[in-house]
Amino acid sequence: MQVSRRDFLRVSAGAGAGTALGGLVGLGATLAPATARAQELRIKDATTTPSICPFCSVGCATLIHTINGKIVNIEGDPRSPHNEGTLCPKGAAIYQLHLNPNRATKVLHRKPGASDWEVVELEWAMDRVAELVQKTRDETFIERLPNGKLVNMTPALFGLGGATLDNEFNHVCQKFWRGLGVVAIENQARI
Repeated sequence: MQVSRRDFLRVSAGAGAGTALGGLVGLGATLAPATARAQELRIKDATTTPSICPFCSVGCATLIHTINGKIVNIEGDPRSPHNEGTLCPKGAAIYQLHLNPNRATKVLHRKPGASDWEVVELEWAMDRVAELVQKTRDETFIERLPNGKLVNMTPALFGLGGATLDNEFNHVCQKFWRGLGVVAIENQARI
């Protein structure tokens, strides 16, 4: 008997499917269609608050589900004309942005030459950053180029906005950096 390649593949696929099906039945697994109720149960008694994804300027609408003030789910809002309930990979990760156990919640500082980080107060850290920015700007500020052209800039500082910052904050941030004379300004959301 001559067996074609197509017949061989058909028989092999049927045998594989039959073996898998038999294994499931043998384990006592039900083959009835399962209903996906996990999502429904997670947000059953939740309060739904409409919001906007913080990652880019599109403004995709989200629905934030909370129970007793704790976020239990974040999903796209199907009523939105922008995203119609869908979210990009960054938007789909908003829940992790809020509840990731690895998220930094304290200000850490490592002294020059030290091998360990230490927890410091936010006020001290803000003052230290302001002090170092002022020092660097003062040491590297260029008022005029050698040809006499007025530039009022510093090449030693770099401003980088973030994708989790809203547009208004990024706008104020770039205004701040330009006011200091920084010309190297970028935003991570655009890169």
